[in-house]
Amino acid sequence: MPPLPSSAPTAPGMRPGRSGFALVGRSRTLDPRTHAVRPDIADVRLADRVFAPHYAAPLRRTVLRESMLREARDRAAASLITLPAGAPFDLLDLTGGIAWGIAVDSGTVGYLDADAVQPK
Repeated sequence: MPPLPSSAPTAPGMRPGRSGFALVGRSRTLDPRTHAVRPDIADVRLADRVFAPHYAAPLRRTVLRESMLREARDRAAASLITLPAGAPFDLLDLTGGIAWGIAVDSGTVGYLDADAVQPK
């Protein structure tokens, strides 16, 4: 893969002219309630701080109806916060009818029903 032109935008952890990420120092354990990181995936904006097998770029969506942001995929999981209709949500993963991402206004990371989030 050729290096990025020096005028190309770069993500955190990338230097101009580089085509990959590099961790500097040790990987840290981050609070999963405030940092979008799981064992299988992490927000690409954290790539300079944690290692993950996959990174996702957040897709800004809107919450369609008042919804509970939960701490786990399970619909019976504890609620973290209530998101009002119209709240911005950074979607990172959508699997099995469950959306995982970040409530933009509070910075809280969690799960909600996929049908409560604006589709593409």
